[in-house]
Amino acid sequence: MKNKNEAADKNKPIIRSLLDTDLYKLTMMQAVLHHYPAAEVEYVFKCRNDDVNLMPYAAEIRDEINALCQLKFTQNETYYLSQIYYLKPDFVQFLSLFKLNEEYVHIGKDSDGQLAIKVIGPWLHTILFEVPILAIVEEVYARHQHVDVDLQEGKKRLKAKTNLINEHPLKDKLEIMEFGTRRRFNREWQKEVLLHLNRAIDKNLVGTSNVFYARELGLKPLGTMAHEYLQAFQALGPRLVDSQKTALDFWAKEYRGDLGIALTDVVGVDAFIRDFDRYFAKLFDGVRHDSGCPFEWAKKMIAHYQKLGIDPKTKTLVFSDGLDIPLAFELLEAFHEKTNLVFGIGTNLTNDVGVKPLSIVMKMILCNGQPVAKISDSPGKTMCKDKEYLAYLRKVFDLNMTQKFNV
Repeated sequence: MKNKNEAADKNKPIIRSLLDTDLYKLTMMQAVLHHYPAAEVEYVFKCRNDDVNLMPYAAEIRDEINALCQLKFTQNETYYLSQIYYLKPDFVQFLSLFKLNEEYVHIGKDSDGQLAIKVIGPWLHTILFEVPILAIVEEVYARHQHVDVDLQEGKKRLKAKTNLINEHPLKDKLEIMEFGTRRRFNREWQKEVLLHLNRAIDKNLVGTSNVFYARELGLKPLGTMAHEYLQAFQALGPRLVDSQKTALDFWAKEYRGDLGIALTDVVGVDAFIRDFDRYFAKLFDGVRHDSGCPFEWAKKMIAHYQKLGIDPKTKTLVFSDGLDIPLAFELLEAFHEKTNLVFGIGTNLTNDVGVKPLSIVMKMILCNGQPVAKISDSPGKTMCKDKEYLAYLRKVFDLNMTQKFNV
């Protein structure tokens, strides 16, 4: 049976508000406005599914991006943002005038005949493209490949997840934030997921990364920084070896104690720990995991806090890499007595409807004409075209030179 929501919405744009994005895009954008408004960047799209060809949908994706570029923040939306106390008046005023420019988006075919999307332009004016472009690609693909999905299987699976939470002995200690905008099955399904979570596990749901649905459903918007923020400082900072420390310093100056969760895997957790000294460890509220073994990562971070003389129970570990409910409970069982835990669950909530979701990303690869990269703790997640730069980055941060990476 055809998805009724899709049938009703087929003539409307997928993205209908610039708030339909993750909060950390706005928090990073504010930092860019205040510190690096002239920085120039390049983002590249990648689909990791070898068996998927997205080229037949290129024209439709282009049309959706053009529709995205017609949007502006409404007066009601900027008023909502003005009530988020760490978003400053000049930034909200800037957003009231802001509009995405389709000229910064380049769509074509790569050397393998696959869909190529690049976003090139000022960081300040391109930072909001990533999340909606990924959501557009996923939904356009789903419209054509999964026209018979009626979401009953998704509802069944979603209910099973919340039943598992409600029946677990550690349910009162589980804190979940919905984190699945970029790879959601479609926009209406994300709303359905949030409504169900808010009904079934309201005490466990601490918020959502999606600003639009946070506003519409009365949830708390959550998020701090993404990889691109720390990557950019590889080009913006005074020395490459100090790029992480410089990025964290600027973040602390911008938010003065708010939004204190630092991302740990831009050049691997071991290099992060070397930079995350007692000053930063005391200054930031906690850290976020996004690649590599979450158990090993948690052990390393807890040991690091202890080595610095900081009680891990005063800090928060946020997990956000490919989580599902059973894994969240495994981590909770292992570490809840040692530290505070929060779980950002994305695709497993917003795109678990009985069909295989796409594995798509859009990453910054250049800043001010210089290569930048994320060297992930998970092999295969690294994205950079410049092998010489990757080798240099590894040398500077004293990383394992034999670890595999994609270019």
